[in-house]
Amino acid sequence: MATYLYRLGRFAFRRRRMVVFVWLGLLLTGIAGAATLSGPVSDGFSIPGTESQRAVDLLDERFPQAGADSGVARIVFQAPPGEQLAAPDNSAAVQGVLAELRTGPQVAAVSDPYTAQAISADGRTGYAQVSYDVAGQEVTPESREAVAAAVEPARTAGLTVEYGGDAMMEQGEQSAAEVIGVGVAAVVLLITFGSLVAAGLPLLSAIIGVGIGIAAITIATGFADIGSGTPILAMMIGLAVSIDYALFIMSRYRHELSTGLEPEEAVGRAVGTAGSAVVFAGLTVVIALGGLFVVNVPFLTQMGLAAAFTVVIAVAIALTLLPALLGMAGRRVLGGRIPGLRGGDPEGSGGKPTAGRRWAGFVTRRPVAVLLTAVIGLGALAIPAADLELGLPDDSTAAPESTQRKAYQLLSDGFGAGFNGPLLMVVDVAGAADPQAAAASTANAVRALPDVAVVTPATFNPAGDTAVLTVIPTSGPSTTETTDLVEAMRDLPEAAGADVSVTGVTAMNIDISNQLNDALLPYLSLIVGLAFLLLLLVFRSLLVPLKATLGFLLTVAATFGAVVAVFQWGWLAGLFGIEGQTGPIISMLPVFLVGIVFGLAMDYQVFLVTRMREEHVRGAAPGAAVVDGFSHSARVVTAAAVIMIAVFTGFILSSETLVQQIGFGLAFAVAVDAFVVRMTIVPAVMALLGRSAWWLPRWLDRLLPDVDVEGEKLRRRFEPAVGSEREPELAHR
Repeated sequence: MATYLYRLGRFAFRRRRMVVFVWLGLLLTGIAGAATLSGPVSDGFSIPGTESQRAVDLLDERFPQAGADSGVARIVFQAPPGEQLAAPDNSAAVQGVLAELRTGPQVAAVSDPYTAQAISADGRTGYAQVSYDVAGQEVTPESREAVAAAVEPARTAGLTVEYGGDAMMEQGEQSAAEVIGVGVAAVVLLITFGSLVAAGLPLLSAIIGVGIGIAAITIATGFADIGSGTPILAMMIGLAVSIDYALFIMSRYRHELSTGLEPEEAVGRAVGTAGSAVVFAGLTVVIALGGLFVVNVPFLTQMGLAAAFTVVIAVAIALTLLPALLGMAGRRVLGGRIPGLRGGDPEGSGGKPTAGRRWAGFVTRRPVAVLLTAVIGLGALAIPAADLELGLPDDSTAAPESTQRKAYQLLSDGFGAGFNGPLLMVVDVAGAADPQAAAASTANAVRALPDVAVVTPATFNPAGDTAVLTVIPTSGPSTTETTDLVEAMRDLPEAAGADVSVTGVTAMNIDISNQLNDALLPYLSLIVGLAFLLLLLVFRSLLVPLKATLGFLLTVAATFGAVVAVFQWGWLAGLFGIEGQTGPIISMLPVFLVGIVFGLAMDYQVFLVTRMREEHVRGAAPGAAVVDGFSHSARVVTAAAVIMIAVFTGFILSSETLVQQIGFGLAFAVAVDAFVVRMTIVPAVMALLGRSAWWLPRWLDRLLPDVDVEGEKLRRRFEPAVGSEREPELAHR
């Protein structure tokens, strides 16, 4: 592979104007397409095949009037202390709001709290339900603004009025996250290279690559239902890996220039060596993200494929556009020094020992103590993960000062927390001899269950073959008690000829969480298995891929522990701007985080250990190979990790809880994996394993293709004298 990439790098260098023109053409075409072909994004969550979705499909077919998948807003009114909501002035204010709401866009029906018996026992609090003729995620900003305008007169009249519900959930908005990430990346690149030109080219290539990827995803919104979080997460991943991949090739290019090579030859060798590591690092990320299809959750698969697409673009950009830009810059990447920054060879060749070499020497001299300290520390960080609770965001996790959170609290105080998450029980009585009796029997059985506050009488469709019961739990929608209630309702003995199912937003959230939990182990097995085979090809070793996988599991455990501590327990929540918004971890986070973290963890594994193997293949003793390879990679891996951490941390500012949690989780995971696992545990384990780290059975060695990631064939081609001095035990390769 190194030879082919060497030729590709030189081709891009020689035909640099054509390569740059092609990529800029793709970017401009993508921007034009995004501006003319894009469509709206969606915020819906659904999983085909679950019981809740089957119930919705049945109601859509037989009882569309029930509006099972329609958006709902709850308008909560509260009279001032000492007053009743039924007082004439207060009642007039409420009726005025209801009248205005009925004229709003997309509104199908508005209930009256006075006639629907939706007044609390103390008479102060009541709520009206606004049903829309579209799903909650399809309610337009104009419709939400109409609600905000309708309630103002009642507030002026002295009532407390707040609103919530799935129709009122704010759509995710772009933040300054990407700007923050790019800004920090620029500073890190300047410090790493000490040159404006060298720092600017990776940023430029990354911005072009991410622009093409996001433009393509935006175009896809005009032809498919794309979730609002998909382009944000694709940008998050694409921006981070694009800068990192360009950084590694740029670093190797400057290193080759420092040895006296001409720019074209330096580009070829940089792409042939560092580019090989980029290809395999990118493949691990693509495998991890593309493997999300096994989870069988459409929106999660979509997010994974979109992010994987941006990674493919990032790899292609690093292998072609960056060499073309280097062809235009030539040796200027060594110039333009910034006063106060040392610049020079970022791989630390020559001169006094670097911090990376000193650290590697310390670790390899005391491998057991370092390894135990690191593992015990990560184990302690992982302890909160045992308390992991999964759910989907609702109004209880909205910002404390938001109207959604206030409406949730008013309903909980006036009626009970369960009113915020009603369950819809669908009774298919098409085969029942007495449909009315079957529905009544089902309702009585539900009333006898624990944690049930209210069961409404059955409502039948015009054909009389389907009935709907609304069940109000005692507990809130995100509690384990409500989850147990849903399971108990589904386990009830069915009346003769009746088929019972449970749906509603709360039941759907429970089904999504269950399916994601069930899919985690198969997904983890798939990506670990495929990546193990890939790393086996890269490193031609059994123990190195095994060590990489075990290190990843440590990273994931510690990351889950940190996510639970911050987002569920509320530790340091104020520091991250989520104070008062703690609650269950979003259901899809573990699966998505496992995939992305695995891909990124293997990035650093490939970049770091490839240089160790390169030194080993050249004949260095095992201990010296670890120290030399680490010293060449440490500064660049550190810069890459800091850039990724900065990019991901910026997304904590997102208004979407999922993006916020993923941003925090990825930033923490990269910090742990890069600095604790890869730069501490890896050299310690490699030192303990010695020569056996590179052991591979001869029969397996003969079966595996030689992908030559370390560029040994290139080295033999250009340095035959040195190549002939390799140790005999390596010659069988």
